[in-house]
Amino acid sequence: MNHKGLIAGVTLLGLALLTDLASAQSVMASDPASVASQGKDIVAQASEGGPGSAMQLVMMLTIASLAPAIILTTTCFARFAIVFSFVRNGLATQGAPPSQVLVGMALFMTLFVMAPTGTLIYDAAVQPYMAGEIDEIEAFKRGTPPLREFLLKRTSERDLALFYEVSSQPRPTSADDVPLRIAVPAFVLSELQTAFKMGLVILLPFLVIDLIVASILSALGMVMLPPPIVSLPIKLLVFVSVDGWHLVVKSLLLGVA
Repeated sequence: MNHKGLIAGVTLLGLALLTDLASAQSVMASDPASVASQGKDIVAQASEGGPGSAMQLVMMLTIASLAPAIILTTTCFARFAIVFSFVRNGLATQGAPPSQVLVGMALFMTLFVMAPTGTLIYDAAVQPYMAGEIDEIEAFKRGTPPLREFLLKRTSERDLALFYEVSSQPRPTSADDVPLRIAVPAFVLSELQTAFKMGLVILLPFLVIDLIVASILSALGMVMLPPPIVSLPIKLLVFVSVDGWHLVVKSLLLGVA
């Protein structure tokens, strides 16, 4: 969406909100008893355990407050962000691209990768819970298997065995027996290992360019000229010539697909 479409959408949303606010004010002014009756109905619905119940509100607020931790530990966001950081450090471009751009790209790539798993969790747990068909415990039980499957597919057996050894828990007979308290930290450890492996592969070509430039400048007697000044344009030229960003994003997506 271009900037004109974005501005138009925000304007329409603002007008809609203003219209709803004006309508609400007119109803309150014309019939206060009706507004009070509607308020009592909402309170009664909350007390009866409907979709607007206090428990659901507490759960929604809890999930919202824990959203950063959930994204960092149960998705591939950490891998994407770390690899992008290695790319920028290898290019030695300091603030280009800005951290906000890299984090935003990593976030939307995470949403793209997690969309199938999120859909399964929503259909199996969130939608029935919001409809009042199941309680909180049953919603957690139904939403755990898709997330566990996503985590275990990207977790190495060595990392998983580490947490079982430390916790002295019996080895699981199947993937369904692995609790999230073991699957999540093992997944994070595997993601860090994978991200640093990819970062090392990315940094090596840039290191070779830096060494070659430093050797040439030393051989020419230009020791007073900082090598990064000469190597930066060369690294950018090589990176753009091979379509580096496309290769990095493609490798990340194929690695978690």
